[in-house]
Amino acid sequence: MKYIPWFLVLSRAAIAPYLLWDALDRQTGLAFVLAYSLAFFSDIFDGIIARRLQISTASLRVADSIADTLLYVCMAVCTWLTHPEVVLACQVPLVLMIGAIMLWMMVNMLKYQKFASYHTYSAKVWGLSLFTATIGVYAGWHGELLLSLACYFGLINIGEEIVMTMILPTWQHDILSVVHAWRLRHVG
Repeated sequence: MKYIPWFLVLSRAAIAPYLLWDALDRQTGLAFVLAYSLAFFSDIFDGIIARRLQISTASLRVADSIADTLLYVCMAVCTWLTHPEVVLACQVPLVLMIGAIMLWMMVNMLKYQKFASYHTYSAKVWGLSLFTATIGVYAGWHGELLLSLACYFGLINIGEEIVMTMILPTWQHDILSVVHAWRLRHVG
């Protein structure tokens, strides 16, 4: 049982390049959407199972963050290949989000010499909005609107995590919100 979260993280990391390979011909189908959905749900259940089994280690959470990043970088490329019109229609929120991610990376590297792995509530909302937007884009339902909203949820999450990095004196994982970070700083 204790290996299930690792299996889910590694399966998500393996699905990401498959998605990219599938989109290289600039077409996707049901198998693509099902594989992406499987990767998304693996992200939900790896954390739930790890917490229930009390094996939510820093290394597992960092691996989870790396798998998430790989998945969404591949999905961004897939979306550019298969739906460039949606990407172009959302270029302002996308550029803002990419800039915020770069700032987040810089802040974390300067302070901790590694990336944060907070897994905040706002990250969960962002992830759900990305899933909804992705399904919307690939199903042809209001993709531009949903992707723009997902970007704005991303900006909220990234902003919160930058503030958390500024608050916390040392690197920590699984801090659910800026309020939790503030309490940790003042208790510890």
